[in-house]
Amino acid sequence: MLMPFKDDRRTQSFPFVTIGIVVVNVLVFFYQLSAGQEGFRRFVMQMGLIPYELTHFVNLRPGGAVPLYLTPLTAMFVHGGILHLFGNMLYLWIFGDNIEDVLGHLRFLLFYLGCGIIAAGVQVFFEPNCRLPMIGASGAVAGVLGAYLVCFPTARVYTLAFLFLWIRVLRVPALLFLGLWFLIQLNNALGSSAGGIAWFAHIGGFLAGVVLILKYGRGESRFV
Repeated sequence: MLMPFKDDRRTQSFPFVTIGIVVVNVLVFFYQLSAGQEGFRRFVMQMGLIPYELTHFVNLRPGGAVPLYLTPLTAMFVHGGILHLFGNMLYLWIFGDNIEDVLGHLRFLLFYLGCGIIAAGVQVFFEPNCRLPMIGASGAVAGVLGAYLVCFPTARVYTLAFLFLWIRVLRVPALLFLGLWFLIQLNNALGSSAGGIAWFAHIGGFLAGVVLILKYGRGESRFV
């Protein structure tokens, strides 16, 4: 098992947007917890994206809190559990500041939201009849990972490697770490280990991040 905890790239600007996104996600999750078990479930149903609703133009959520067309956006800020939240925010914290540095604050926010919406669209395309709510920042964060791979392939990702009682810190090249991450998502999406996880959203978000950073990045001098 590999768990990253930092990279070796320093930024030239303070990551206001990255920190803001993390804070909003954490606050939303605390709100979910405060609503109790039934309130938690209702919030997920109301704010999550249900592919069947969008492809069949029906509302499966009695008393839905937001219009259907906004659920690709609201779903990005809802999580199903503490590990779900922690994993997404950890990756965003490690890699997001560098992409915010490349794009600038406002463009990074638009980039992040755009990757999340594209990721949701890809998941809906592959599972148009799914009636389960899709939630989480994974698609948007995957876009950040794709952009990081393009911008900083030679950066080193400090990673905790666990093998039973053996624990070691490894400095893994970003190209290897993120390339392996993408291959795992692809294998899971095409294999039989769906397990309620939106693997196609991860893939769509990652590829969206690659394309968008190549088109809107500030210049090749930052891509080192």
